[in-house]
Amino acid sequence: MTLLGLFAGACTTISFLPQVVRTLRTRHAADLSLTWLLIFALGVGSWCIYGVLKSDITIILSNAVTLVLVLALTVAKYAIKPLPEVAPDETF
Repeated sequence: MTLLGLFAGACTTISFLPQVVRTLRTRHAADLSLTWLLIFALGVGSWCIYGVLKSDITIILSNAVTLVLVLALTVAKYAIKPLPEVAPDETF
């Protein structure tokens, strides 16, 4: 069961990685819902606490990594600004 839990946790955690990478690469985070980010972080943080109380490393690890990724998106929402649009060169 622990292997299945690790696999499931890895899949759900890794699913966040493309969004974090894309957000940091494009520098577009304003469209992310703060309400969603905060509720999701609260839920994942609660799962971490539950994992600690149950002494379940699978629950702790998968949710702790997910929490870090969600917090990264939350910080990015306010810390990064899109790069300014470059006007086309009209020297021709």
